[in-house]
Amino acid sequence: MKILDKIVFAQDFMTNSKNLESVAISLAQTFKSTIVPMHVLPDDIVNSKVKALLDDTALNRLGAMSETMKAQGVSVEAPLIKYGAAHDQIVMSASAVNANMILIGSGENKLEDKFKLGTTTERVIQNSEKPVLVIKEGDNFDIKTILCPVDFSDPSKRALNNAIIIARRLEAHLIILSVSEEQTSSWFSSKEDLQKENAERFEKNKEEFDQFLEQFKLGNLNWSRMETSGDAAQEILNAITINNVDLLIMGTAGRTGLNRLVVGSVTEKVIREVPCSFLTLKSQDVISLHLETDIKDFETLYAAGEQLEKDGFFEEAIEQYKASLGINTMHVPAYSAIAKLFDKLGEPEKAALYRKSANEIKERIWYSKVEEEVRKLRGS
Repeated sequence: MKILDKIVFAQDFMTNSKNLESVAISLAQTFKSTIVPMHVLPDDIVNSKVKALLDDTALNRLGAMSETMKAQGVSVEAPLIKYGAAHDQIVMSASAVNANMILIGSGENKLEDKFKLGTTTERVIQNSEKPVLVIKEGDNFDIKTILCPVDFSDPSKRALNNAIIIARRLEAHLIILSVSEEQTSSWFSSKEDLQKENAERFEKNKEEFDQFLEQFKLGNLNWSRMETSGDAAQEILNAITINNVDLLIMGTAGRTGLNRLVVGSVTEKVIREVPCSFLTLKSQDVISLHLETDIKDFETLYAAGEQLEKDGFFEEAIEQYKASLGINTMHVPAYSAIAKLFDKLGEPEKAALYRKSANEIKERIWYSKVEEEVRKLRGS
């Protein structure tokens, strides 16, 4: 059972490359993912010897990195060497191998920039339909707190759905942020009227936030909500600082309906200044559940059910538990787990049936033990 199947790891062999390698290994181990390492070389090298030397060097370094990952128990596909504009090749490769996500470093920008975001990384975010995870230099991806800003749009709904599952798997605290953007127009007749308007906007936004959150399964999740008012981009950056956020997860376009090849203005400002690593989502999910249907081992099926339950895939967990009962019909914990999940899904009648089955089996086991003890006492 996998929820993050394949990651394209765009390696540039710059100063942060070893740290990125460690992050890739950690992600793959946590999510049971396959890594596809890649490196992009320039396509305008005229000298054939120089070109051959660059090819060999890149391939050897990717090969050595792959062996290191395999030694850590990570599944690795054959490394990719591409030529041309780095952002184009990364985006196309991710699509070609049907990756769930692109992993890339933040890169380097002008020295006077407060936080660095390289041109290649920014263009990958702009052009990729695949989710992009950007790791800031020196970040070891020890995630304790995740921030997910929402504006109630479809992209933010997608981001929150993914953030919930990622937070569960990483055992991190998820903060869901909603910003009520303030009106600053000068046509209000007085300062009091402007304040009243913004107060009413905040209350309306709060009601929409309540309704928005009702769509999500937040049980068994360490989470909190945060509501502020002001400039959306600045409030997101403030929330990251105040809460010591380790990972930002956000949709790249909101209610503005911008062209799919660009990012929204809020996202653009945030990703250029954000001090932590971040994950952007446009039109595809990071998390995509792949269940193995040919498992015949009871313990594997039951363990898969437990993990699906932890990840919040309740319906799928029920099916895995049922499959385990197909092998061991007397396994009380599987019946109890199914009953508990039906309770969570608001189906008490089905829960009662499985709970009844669990109790009947426990009684049968108890009576069997009593009979066995009686036979022993009689010496039969």
